Amino acid sequence: MSSQSLSTRADLDVVKLGEYIGARIDGVRLGGDLDHETVTAINDALVAHKVIFFRGQHHLDDASQAEFANLLGTPTAPHPLLKGEGAILPIDSFGGTSANSWHTDVTFVDRVPKASLLRAVELPSYGGTTLWANTVTAYQELPEPLARLADELWAVHSNAFDYTQLDLTDSKQLEKYAELLKSEEFLNYIQTFNSTTYETQHPVVRVHPESGERSLLLGNFVQRISDVKSSESRVLFQLFQERITRPENTIRWNWQLGDLAIWDNRATQHYGVADFGQEHRRLHRITLAGDIPVSVKGERSRVFQGDASAYSVIGEARAVA
Repeated sequence: MSSQSLSTRADLDVVKLGEYIGARIDGVRLGGDLDHETVTAINDALVAHKVIFFRGQHHLDDASQAEFANLLGTPTAPHPLLKGEGAILPIDSFGGTSANSWHTDVTFVDRVPKASLLRAVELPSYGGTTLWANTVTAYQELPEPLARLADELWAVHSNAFDYTQLDLTDSKQLEKYAELLKSEEFLNYIQTFNSTTYETQHPVVRVHPESGERSLLLGNFVQRISDVKSSESRVLFQLFQERITRPENTIRWNWQLGDLAIWDNRATQHYGVADFGQEHRRLHRITLAGDIPVSVKGERSRVFQGDASAYSVIGEARAVA
């Protein structure tokens, strides 16, 4: 592929932003009225580039974002631990916080989401960028002995490591959130995210249901690598996780109002950079239902604790044209 503008069906202009990850798509006004050919071209670009960006979508609101999302897949509930109407999950800074750890969304359940659509609603005057990493390239670049090892490994993922959780016994966190903790709304929010534990065992290497590519399924929800000592688990996790987050394997997006980003959650990790002090940052996310990961030997992920059926259906992959 050329690093310049690539032509696709439906007159989309797909501009490749990095050798291994990321593209900007120009020439389309997103919404629920897009034709099938255009939606297919967008989905194909998503699978190929792992994360795609749209500028200038100022017309989008929650309703039209949801209408467009429905063309790409089946929206999940906002989060396995949140109950409410609609599919929008506000990603709110709550006084300067962000998802500042590398993760693949919601891997603590069996049905790992297909993709997410994230729209900028309110941005700080500085900072607040997001990074994505390509977990397919990370696997492809492994030396053969490490690839064979990864193919055999499984890992237990748990929401006990969710960045949304707040430890109310931690004095540093209590000091940081002193004002917010006076808010009944915020306290209810934190208690909700501490209310249920999910644990799922996933293969460290999963097969992408659309492209057939192999990718590393890790991130900050990993509790342990199965069937090894805890010290060995930490070493193995770090060994493969560092492959994912090498700078040349990542892309960094500077948000503008009117932006919408879509990432393939089956082939990426991402990191929200918390470098905007006490300024406010708010983005609205819709997540699309995904499949149950399958190992290179055809074995599916296993649930240890928690029932995610109310969160999401098990999505069906569409063929990449």
